[in-house]
Amino acid sequence: MKTDLESWFEKKRDCFDIAEPGDGHELRFLDKLKEHKKEEKVVTARSLNWWKPLVAAAAIVLIVFAGYATVKPKISNAGLAAVSPEMAKTQDFFTKAIEEELYNINEARTPQTQQMVEDALVQLEILEKDYNKLTHDLATSGEDRRVIYAMIANFQARIDLLNTVLEEIESIKKIKTNDYEDQLL
Repeated sequence: MKTDLESWFEKKRDCFDIAEPGDGHELRFLDKLKEHKKEEKVVTARSLNWWKPLVAAAAIVLIVFAGYATVKPKISNAGLAAVSPEMAKTQDFFTKAIEEELYNINEARTPQTQQMVEDALVQLEILEKDYNKLTHDLATSGEDRRVIYAMIANFQARIDLLNTVLEEIESIKKIKTNDYEDQLL
């Protein structure tokens, strides 16, 4: 194996760089190395200069957000139930009454009353959005009586709307039944 390796080196001898470096090569190399280190220090100093304010700003933002999260008022979406146990009962009563009226309307829905029911549902959705705003106002106002009265009035308006629609559906059914009876006679 030595002979193979030795013969290989002898064949490749011309490929190797065996020239001696010139005079002062070591000094030139050390000067270039020093320059490179100075440039590296300047670059690191520059890069650290803009990182320090960035880190400080990020820390301040985190502190502000953490402080805001602990200090900000908790907004409750519980509605009237958050005020008192009596108001919770009132909210439950109105909610159940609205659900019952909606069930009755859906049971009584016919193709002739379809448009009226859809319009009522749109109005009901508007009243629901108003109620959500009132819930937010209640949480921020600290249980202001005016807001509580407005919330109760909103519930009553929804029930009145649904009652009116149900009455209209019933009157349409009666008219239809009377017309059918008249045709039979």
